Amino acid sequence: MAATRRPLEKYRRIVIKIGSALLVDRKSGLKKSWLDAMCADIAALRAKGVEVLVVSSGAIALGRTVLNLPAGALKLEESQAAAAVGQIALARAWSESLSTDQIIAGQILLTLGDTEERRRYLNARATINQLLKLGSVPIINENDTVATTEIRYGDNDRLAARVATMVGADLLVLLSDIDGLYTAPPHLDPEARFLETIAEITPEIEAMAGGAASELSRGGMRTKIDAGKIATTAGCAMIIASGKPEHPLKAIEAGARSSWFAPSGSPVTARKTWIAGQLLPAGSLTIDAGAETALRSGKSLLPAGVRQVTGTFGRGDTIAILNNSGREIARGLAGYDADDARQIAGKKSAEIAAILGYAGRTAMVHRDDMVMTASSGARSEEGGNEKRGKLHA
Repeated sequence: MAATRRPLEKYRRIVIKIGSALLVDRKSGLKKSWLDAMCADIAALRAKGVEVLVVSSGAIALGRTVLNLPAGALKLEESQAAAAVGQIALARAWSESLSTDQIIAGQILLTLGDTEERRRYLNARATINQLLKLGSVPIINENDTVATTEIRYGDNDRLAARVATMVGADLLVLLSDIDGLYTAPPHLDPEARFLETIAEITPEIEAMAGGAASELSRGGMRTKIDAGKIATTAGCAMIIASGKPEHPLKAIEAGARSSWFAPSGSPVTARKTWIAGQLLPAGSLTIDAGAETALRSGKSLLPAGVRQVTGTFGRGDTIAILNNSGREIARGLAGYDADDARQIAGKKSAEIAAILGYAGRTAMVHRDDMVMTASSGARSEEGGNEKRGKLHA
C-alpha cells in the first residue's frame, strides 16, 4: 500500500505530545540530537504559519536519571522529587533547542484541577493563548511535583487532548514508541491489521485498547483512545505516530506509517467541549430507553426518565449520563444536587415543587448544558466490523 502523506501545514494550530521514551534514555539521559531535530521540525511548521504547542513528557524520567534513582516503580514522594529536578532540566533543554531558530519557549505546568475546574480552565487557556500571540511555543507538562495519585492525569495523552480542546487546536499529534493502531499485537498475531484511518471511535475500537509498554511510559493505547475521544468530539483530528526517527514530523508528512482519527463532523461548542472532556464526572444518572431517545433527538433530560442517581455532586457539577445498559452516552451539568435528584428521579416535572418544597428547574440536565459522548451506531474506520482484539504496536 502506498504511503499516505499528511501535510501538517494545512492545520492552523497543532498540539504535539511527546512521550518520555523519545526524550530520555534510561542510562544516558536527555536525547539531545533527537530534541534538536524535533525543534527543527517545529520551526519549519512555524515558518509556514502554523501555531505549535508541545505537551512534553520526560520530567520524571529525566529527573530520576539526574538523581540516579534505581529502575522500577517509584514511590509518590520519589516521583515528585524526580519531577522537581527534571522539570528544570527539561525546560532548559527545550529552551536551548528552540532558541537555535530564535524561538522562545514558555513553560506551563498544569494539574488536573486546572483543566477540570471552569475558572482555572479559562485562566490557563488565556495564558496559553497569550504565549501563542507573542510568538512563543508553550511547553506543557503535568505538574508532577504537587499532583497526587487521586488528583492527577497520570498520562500526557489525555492531558494533551484536553489542551488541544482548550486552545481550539485542529490537530493533535501523539508521538511515542508506537506507530499507530493494530487490531491485535502484531508480534503475537500474524493476522493483525494496521488501522490507518479511524472514522469514528466506536465501542469496538475502545475494546481493543491495551496498556503501557515501558517503565518510562505511563500511558498505553487505552489512554490514546481516551485522548482521541476527547479531541475528535471537539472537532480536532488526531494522529498517532512513531517518534523514534529523527525529524518525526517531517516523517509523518513524507508518508511514514501513522493512524489518523477523523474529527467529529459536528464539533461541539467551546463550553460543551469542556463538559465532554471532563475526566472525572462527579456522579452519574442512569436513564431509561425513552429518555435516551429524547436526548438523541436534542431534548433535555427530564426527571421522569431517570432511573438511578449515583455519586455525590452539586448543582452545576459535570455528571455522566448512562443508558440502561450502563454505557455512557452523554455528559452534562447537573440541574440539581445529588440528594434532590434522588428524590425527584422518575417523577414528573409537575411534581418537583411538592416533593422538594420549592419550584426547581424542569430539566434534570438541560440540553444547552449537555453533550452527547457516544453515537448510537457502531461503524469501523472502513465501514465494516473490525476483528476484536487488543490494539498494540
